[in-house]
Amino acid sequence: MKFAIFYEITVPRKWGPGAEARVFHEVVEQVQLAEQVGFDTFWTVEHHFLDEFSHCSAPEVLYGYIAAKTSTIRIGHGVRLLPAPYNHPARVAEMGATLDIMCNGRLEFGTGRSATMLEMGGFGIDPADTRGMWEESLSMLPRMWQDDLFSHQGKYFHVPPRHVVPKPVQKPHPPLWMACTSPTSHELAGKKGLGLLSFTLALNLQEVGRRVQLYKAAADQATPVGAFVNKQAAVFSLVHCSTSNAAAREEAEEGVVWYNEKSFEMLGTSMEKFLQEGSGYEYYQRFGEVDKDKFTFDYLDQQNMVIVGDPQHCIDKVHQYQDMGVDQLLCLMQNYNIPHEKVMQSIRLWGEQVIPHFS
Repeated sequence: MKFAIFYEITVPRKWGPGAEARVFHEVVEQVQLAEQVGFDTFWTVEHHFLDEFSHCSAPEVLYGYIAAKTSTIRIGHGVRLLPAPYNHPARVAEMGATLDIMCNGRLEFGTGRSATMLEMGGFGIDPADTRGMWEESLSMLPRMWQDDLFSHQGKYFHVPPRHVVPKPVQKPHPPLWMACTSPTSHELAGKKGLGLLSFTLALNLQEVGRRVQLYKAAADQATPVGAFVNKQAAVFSLVHCSTSNAAAREEAEEGVVWYNEKSFEMLGTSMEKFLQEGSGYEYYQRFGEVDKDKFTFDYLDQQNMVIVGDPQHCIDKVHQYQDMGVDQLLCLMQNYNIPHEKVMQSIRLWGEQVIPHFS
């Protein structure tokens, strides 16, 4: 079982105008500590225009700084958005290879297509095109990282013969991953030989486990889009570890509830467009049918949707994820209204008391 520290980079408005810059530097301190206490990987999202919820709009800049401040923890794009005009595939390949060089081969490369109209609308992207653009861009990446002279003629992207430089340190290329929400996308990740980044919302752990098994069964029959199959299942959870269950709840409850409420709010602004036939996001209808009022802290805890407690409680919860076939737990610890010192305490307790149990 591997453990990763995962970030949206939340910045509550109520913290005032100086909070944004402070939070970014706190993230660096947190990642340095996570490396020291045994976390395997540091992941962040790429999101745009999601005020408060995620200020991580230029993750490649942060990764370069983190690379210089660390030496062993792997650095994960969780994920690079592949539709244009978010990122042209040639720029994706260039930035990914440069980062792999600067971190001495520690890059994990997750890919995705975007999940809100706040973002797609801001860049003028039709949601119906995102699956096709993601798939075409993804097919280009391994070739740009490996081929001396690259060219491509497709539906969305046209690249005449060019030398795409630099090349990554990891050969044949960094491990590839895919962000997944629906059962169909879990299977697609497996079929393409991609690592699974399961970002599930409003699902109990049993359903998450079912989707992990869908992924693994598909991965066993993969036709990899890259040079190899990256059969690893990583699952996201809100995580907070403290000195007692009561203290953990007091420190994390507001953030846990806020994260879910904010997620439903953002999806709500996208629903009209997503529910149109042919949008490619029809699965999101289930979020409009969910009784959002039931997502209290107690409900989320009982359904194993969060991991909040003292070290032994967290160990017991992680065992349930392990039993579901999860290979890596993506721990979101820097969350709304949790002070930096409490995030640091959570990271230290997790590293000193939880991780050794699964070594």
